Amino acid sequence: FTVERVRATDRLTEKVDAVLMTVKAWQIRDAAATIKSSLRDDTIVVPLENGIDAPEQLASVLPSQNVAGGLCAIVSFVVEPGVIRHAAASPFIMFGELDNRVTPRAERLRDVLRSAGFTADIPEDIHKSLWSKFVFIAPMSGVGAVTRVPIGVWRTMPETRQMAERAMAEVVAVATARGVKLDDDVIGRTMQRYDALAPDATSSLQRDVMSEKPSELDAQLGAAVRLGRDSGVLTPVMEMLYDALLPQEQIARQSVNAAGIRR
Repeated sequence: FTVERVRATDRLTEKVDAVLMTVKAWQIRDAAATIKSSLRDDTIVVPLENGIDAPEQLASVLPSQNVAGGLCAIVSFVVEPGVIRHAAASPFIMFGELDNRVTPRAERLRDVLRSAGFTADIPEDIHKSLWSKFVFIAPMSGVGAVTRVPIGVWRTMPETRQMAERAMAEVVAVATARGVKLDDDVIGRTMQRYDALAPDATSSLQRDVMSEKPSELDAQLGAAVRLGRDSGVLTPVMEMLYDALLPQEQIARQSVNAAGIRR
């Protein structure tokens, strides 16, 4: 059973059984194009990005039967090339077929990952799991990136804590409007997860923003705003966070210069 982890610069040269898509969200389509010729009819491709629409992006390039849903949880960062620091959270991977069938290929991948020491599971409803992760990561990323302080600071302040709760409520409303029923206590449990994180924890989006690098702003906060508009749901907090971060994102992507002149 062959599993490949795909980075932005990888090109697969042989047929594979499974692919873990580990690129940044804006690199998904280009990475998918590099693996298309290496897929069998039953190859499973699992995206592990922080956004919510990675499966749709993959399906715009790859045959839909190859695409699954997936997510992971870990707080880590690159110390130097080849050296990753695991800073917080108990890592896990979840994935599943988009129609929630438990298929042999998904079970094989789960078993291979477990045999390698990973915590890997197939949830009953992959869409519920994806949106539950999105409720967690998008508000944390937005509040952290705007305030530029670690979670141990902003979760203790009533103003920013309430901002995060309102942002979560907006994401839950978007999920509901799109037919995904999350648990009634999802916001309370997500706040408990925030409170359990190490005080110096930050999201990868926040670290990218603070390092003046391109970030997953569009895939996280931007996606919440877009999907909200498509579903007739107002997302004022998420929209404010997105708009506040957008100028720096465009500078980082060299869409505009520091004087505000578009390139």
